Amino acid sequence: MNATPLLAEHEALGATLTDFAGWQMPLRYTSDVAEHHAVRRAAGLFDLTHMGEVAVVGPQAALALDHALVGSFQDLAVGRARYSMLCQEDGAVLDDVVVYRLAQDQLLVVANAANAEVVRAELEARAAGFEAQVRDVSADTTLLAVQGPKALVVVQAVAPGQESTLEEMPYYGCAVVRVLGQDVLVARTGYTGEDGFEIYASNGQAVELWRTLLEVGGPVGLVPAGLAARDSLRLEAGMPLYGNELDRTTTPFEAGLGRVVRFDKTGPDGAPVDFVGRAALQSRKGAEPARVLVGLEGLGRRAARAGYPVLRGEVTVGHVTSGAPSPTLGHPVALAYVTPEVSVAGTELSVDVRGRPEPFRVEPLPFYRRPKA
Repeated sequence: MNATPLLAEHEALGATLTDFAGWQMPLRYTSDVAEHHAVRRAAGLFDLTHMGEVAVVGPQAALALDHALVGSFQDLAVGRARYSMLCQEDGAVLDDVVVYRLAQDQLLVVANAANAEVVRAELEARAAGFEAQVRDVSADTTLLAVQGPKALVVVQAVAPGQESTLEEMPYYGCAVVRVLGQDVLVARTGYTGEDGFEIYASNGQAVELWRTLLEVGGPVGLVPAGLAARDSLRLEAGMPLYGNELDRTTTPFEAGLGRVVRFDKTGPDGAPVDFVGRAALQSRKGAEPARVLVGLEGLGRRAARAGYPVLRGEVTVGHVTSGAPSPTLGHPVALAYVTPEVSVAGTELSVDVRGRPEPFRVEPLPFYRRPKA
């Protein structure tokens, strides 16, 4: 099993460890709910080193990604990031990724841990014929995330002299920042619905950076947070998880993410860019899908879980993909694929929770939006 450079730190903090995508990762340190609330109210520190990082470099790096992914990257400005997907020829999703443009000829693709090898192999194959090289840098990269309303002040504390760079960094922006004496990539994205930063550092810097972030963040309420809190936070924020809402049987349109598919991509010569899955996705554009991803708000106390049937009366109209009690909202929430006729907000449905129907109502996503500053 793989381990991050911070495994001993997690053990010293008393973390409950779990196998996640072949990695030994912290599930929680104290309690799921306490860590969840800390991120909503102050800040949480996450070890995300299990994620995959693939560099794509060369004069045609952006053009190669325009072919490989459903999004557009030739028009992505240096210092910005974009969410996208790697699809099969039939339009189904192999992985959802975030792409950072570090320089005109240098981009970084960040993949989910379970799909890191698939993404690397597919990018290598799809970049063939372009002036671009694909290099997996995952083994050399430690990824830490600071998420929450106090995230900015915590990260500023480890980057003296660059406070304004961090404060002015836009959402889905990135920059090379001097942190603890070394240049690292800092991005402002996140997966919790809160403001937050990701720090891509060398493995040799991992322990010092982790300990320092905990030290400077402690006085403002930062705590280490595990995978359990990360999952409940992203569920409240209505964010999909690969393997739950996204998989090799699901297209971006069914998942409500058709906006990330760009059919208007053109090359330097003005000719359309033919990306993998284009024909299949073009044929589905504008057509009503057989199933739709919706949010479900529990009207009772029992939570729905992944795989539970969604019912209208006694008829099964879908299934839950993710579900849990919402610590922030105080009632259960879930994501589910349902048939289109029951996908309208306000529709009352039920979920079969271990043999008993529990009332739920279709609600717009996300369930939670952070308060405006």
